[in-house]
Amino acid sequence: MEQNEQYNIPRVPKRILTSLLASVSAGVVPRAGAPYIAIGRKDEIAALLSDLETVNEGGGSMRFLIGRYGSGKSFLIQLIRGYALERDFLTADADLSPERRLHGSGGSGVATYRELMKNLASKSSPDGGALPKIISRWINELQNRVMALGVGVDSPAFSDALNREVMNTLRDLEFLVGGFDFSRVITEYYRAYTAGDDEKRSACLRWLRGEYATKSEARRELGFQVSVIIDDDNWYDFLKLWAALARTMGYRGLVVFVDECVNLYKISHRISRENNYEKILSMFNDTLQGRASGLALILGGTPQFLEDTRRGLFSYEALRSRLCDSRFALEGFKNLIGPVIRLRRLSDDELFALISRVTKLYAQNYGVEPRITEAQMVQFLQICLSRAGADSMITPREMLRDYMTVLNILMQNPDTTFEEVVGSAVTLKTDRDTEGEPTEETPSATVPQKKFTIDEIEF
Repeated sequence: MEQNEQYNIPRVPKRILTSLLASVSAGVVPRAGAPYIAIGRKDEIAALLSDLETVNEGGGSMRFLIGRYGSGKSFLIQLIRGYALERDFLTADADLSPERRLHGSGGSGVATYRELMKNLASKSSPDGGALPKIISRWINELQNRVMALGVGVDSPAFSDALNREVMNTLRDLEFLVGGFDFSRVITEYYRAYTAGDDEKRSACLRWLRGEYATKSEARRELGFQVSVIIDDDNWYDFLKLWAALARTMGYRGLVVFVDECVNLYKISHRISRENNYEKILSMFNDTLQGRASGLALILGGTPQFLEDTRRGLFSYEALRSRLCDSRFALEGFKNLIGPVIRLRRLSDDELFALISRVTKLYAQNYGVEPRITEAQMVQFLQICLSRAGADSMITPREMLRDYMTVLNILMQNPDTTFEEVVGSAVTLKTDRDTEGEPTEETPSATVPQKKFTIDEIEF
């Protein structure tokens, strides 16, 4: 990888770097470039990559990433998503919301499936919208397979041989729930593709994306009989079909990321909430009992979503008994093999390494040396850690947003010093905390001094 000699970091493409820094400044998880600021999650990454190997062997897996807002759940999801694409998995991701749930009437369940299909990605289409491309790639591979048998494209036998290859490939899917109609639509898509029938191909894609509201509408546009459409009740069964088809197409499996699961915790109606938890239980049992071959599920949520015994997953006894910590899992012991991964707070040294890395990326992006020294980085971090509760509650999101603000102000105001920017912010906060009573103390006088090191940090 090309190195930037001046700043001793990998040369990041300008498009990715600009988007990355803009996301960090706004407190938004970057969809691209996450590996460049991935610090301090070595064990969690290793555990999730181990799950990918399980899926590659034909198994299934399910994990819950649990952490406070801003602790890095969504960041880790995007990081693993990138690693999965590099390893030739298909990925799909969606954020839950009041309109998107795992179970619900009125389209709120299938809305999640549609979002997953919209964001379906492959190594060659990492930004989503990969559905037609992966099917086209598969058809081209089948054509190459037939030609390798000595049957030429111009031969009258080529079409029959290709049909047999398609039918043989899809035959195993017909035994899964919804598999017969799924295989039929894939087959009709293949025929429309080879015949150049764009209208029928578009109708097949609409069915595969779950966009038909009724079976009669689907039959009318498809031009053939289907007994089911993808809806609120059966959408998860079709995720399992996509996972099986992905492996048939030559991919290593399907990795599905569902973030913002705290929206399930916020459902006020108890029956609706428990129906969603029942769906999670079904997913959990399928993946761990071998009924979801080639499928990995990664769900992100807050501690409340998991542990609240009144409205969280622990309120549902079947899930609580599966997900709660063993009495032997005492604090201080690491255990990343179980289904729940709780994100720890980054250490002080890891936080320091993170702002050091961001400083170098900032310099690379703008082509100027930021007007901040290593001693001032230490001072900034000490100020962040001096806040009440910061020892356990500080998150990378809030720290990086503040730090990017400091860098931006220093760059745009060349006559301003670091002490003026940071000192005025601390004074204003102190004044508010003391209800208007001014303080004469400087930041360095009120913040305990600590030495940070990045020598042992894994980048």
